[in-house]
Amino acid sequence: MRGAVLYAPGDVRFEERTDPGIENPTDAVIRTVATCVCGSDLWDYRGINPVEQPAPFGHEYVGIEEVGGDVKNVEVGQFVVGSFFASDNTCPNCRNGYQTNCLHREFVGAGGCQAERIRIPPLADGTLVATLEVPDETYVPSLLACSDVMGTGWYAARAAEVGPGDTVAVVGDGAVGLCAVIAARELGAERIIAMSRHEPRQRLAREFGATDIVAERGEEGVARIKEMTGGIGTDRVLECVGNEQSMQQGLNSTRPGGNVGFVGVPHGVSLDGAQLFYSQVGVRGGPAPVRAYLPDLIDRVLTGRIDPGKVFDLKLPLSEVAEGYKAMDERRAIKTLLMP
Repeated sequence: MRGAVLYAPGDVRFEERTDPGIENPTDAVIRTVATCVCGSDLWDYRGINPVEQPAPFGHEYVGIEEVGGDVKNVEVGQFVVGSFFASDNTCPNCRNGYQTNCLHREFVGAGGCQAERIRIPPLADGTLVATLEVPDETYVPSLLACSDVMGTGWYAARAAEVGPGDTVAVVGDGAVGLCAVIAARELGAERIIAMSRHEPRQRLAREFGATDIVAERGEEGVARIKEMTGGIGTDRVLECVGNEQSMQQGLNSTRPGGNVGFVGVPHGVSLDGAQLFYSQVGVRGGPAPVRAYLPDLIDRVLTGRIDPGKVFDLKLPLSEVAEGYKAMDERRAIKTLLMP
């Protein structure tokens, strides 16, 4: 089969790779229907995370599968959506809703999901969720979004405890931030402030449910939020970037007693204990437990309540994966959809 391999910063190649197979009776192998480039992939593509050797790449996927002999919850030929971490879905951490901290977790992306076929390591039953029937192709982008960015945006909102009537600020206008706008709307937020300075992303944020747009960043962005909220700050902030400025912007925009849900993978972020102590702001985040939300999110997609697939504004053949990375790196695309 063929798939993407990252050789060095800026160097993504589409080449022959070993065809995956069932190695354990609890494995599954998926024929990829669609995959994509994630904003978090850019940390490696840009060399911010070290690239020490050629590595298969990508961690988002939907597809039609084959299964090992001990797999019980999904069947051969079903259309499945899965999380980027494999989980047993039965350990204490999974039962508490944190499947990305499963005691037996494995990173599905280690095998590289930007490929024609992928192997789900030996926790297929706890990782994959099948649709009742193979969905129409029009649903595929939104179901793919559920495998990461929609689930991650949802976790940002849940971690911040978004509820009916809340005023919410979303820091970050990438695919996760835009999906966080959807999540805030679905969880009942009354006012959703999308922090974005890019007009196409502003338009999509409004389509997804944003009531206000703030283009300012850093201290100016915080001042604008405070001005809009009577000097107090928002009830919740969803931080979807992962750098020092975005985290400080989030913390300083939140009212005392409010919460920050942070899902941007932190790079160069440090939190001051005294600042947290006196701010009285709650902070929770981490890798999104997507598996916990998949049944609900899949249902919302298939019943037409949400359409997160609109974040894919560039569609390419999988063979052109290198251009997909380049377009996102240069901010010519929000998110690239790749079709084998």
